[in-house]
Amino acid sequence: MRINGHGHLLPEPHQVPKFMKDKKLFSIDNDKKFMRQGSWSRPITDPSFFLKEKLEWMEKNNIDHGVMLNLSQVYCNGWERQDAKDAIQWQNDFNASVQHNNPDKFTCGFVVQPKFMKDALLEIERCVTKLNLKLLCLPTHYLNEVDEWVSVADESCNPIYELANKYKLAFEIHPYDGSKMIKLKDQNWRFHLVWMMAQTADTLHFYTLNNIPNKYPNIRTAFAHGCMLGQANFGRRVQGFEGRPDLFEGTEHPKNSLGHPNLFFDTLVHDPYTLQLLKHRVGVPQIISGLDDPYPLGEMESVPGSYPGKVIDDAVELKILTQQNSDDIWSKNVLKWLG
Repeated sequence: MRINGHGHLLPEPHQVPKFMKDKKLFSIDNDKKFMRQGSWSRPITDPSFFLKEKLEWMEKNNIDHGVMLNLSQVYCNGWERQDAKDAIQWQNDFNASVQHNNPDKFTCGFVVQPKFMKDALLEIERCVTKLNLKLLCLPTHYLNEVDEWVSVADESCNPIYELANKYKLAFEIHPYDGSKMIKLKDQNWRFHLVWMMAQTADTLHFYTLNNIPNKYPNIRTAFAHGCMLGQANFGRRVQGFEGRPDLFEGTEHPKNSLGHPNLFFDTLVHDPYTLQLLKHRVGVPQIISGLDDPYPLGEMESVPGSYPGKVIDDAVELKILTQQNSDDIWSKNVLKWLG
């Protein structure tokens, strides 16, 4: 069985609520060529952004089951409370309907906005008890009530982890909004190619320093895109911790969470040697398949030289992974993460 642990799905244009279109919070063109938000737009580069075509794409590429995350555009950072509440409930209802109508094909995630903690906790209760959703998707950072960007590993998010621990949820940590966080000109896709990796590494840094994997042992957390920079940066974090212990009082040593059984990382790292580093750092049991389809930064056959599962196949060919490793990454490890 091949399970894709990191995929995305768009609603049909008519399924986006009118208030979101009117306020330019999010919309999809009727011809399905662009998604839009405020003055921002992004081309819809593959038909498999949509449900019918996604199922066809999965069959074509021998993907038996897909884990569909939330829309990054609906993390709702910086939104008004009511808009965030309404949009998040719509997003979660949409994902729940996809999972309910296609249980053999999809496991879907749900999202909350930590700035509005009361709403976030109520939404977790609703999604778990009424919608049967068991995967909570969070951005690496959120914009708090005083307009500061804060990692979701910050203690301000502890109520979310406490409730998630009660329900034994899986987590997905995914970067977005880098262009709003970092004052650099948006060019040559720098926020997707470089800064997304930094955002994810930053939250892994605090996730482990704050000992979240051990404080909340029923939570199983996956970091998107292999947390590539987090793997490469491990030695620097160790040296910083040991060289300036005065800056880390009351925190956990980075070594203590390396290879932790409740921390997972997906394979969307783009080359087999980065996957080799990931294997060396955390071990094969903590690696899950992740295609990030159907975005052009995902493993898509529409991108020259790419196809779904290429990095895993390349690693097997180079003897970085065994065939059994590959099989586990595609199935056993994903199931362990999802619980």
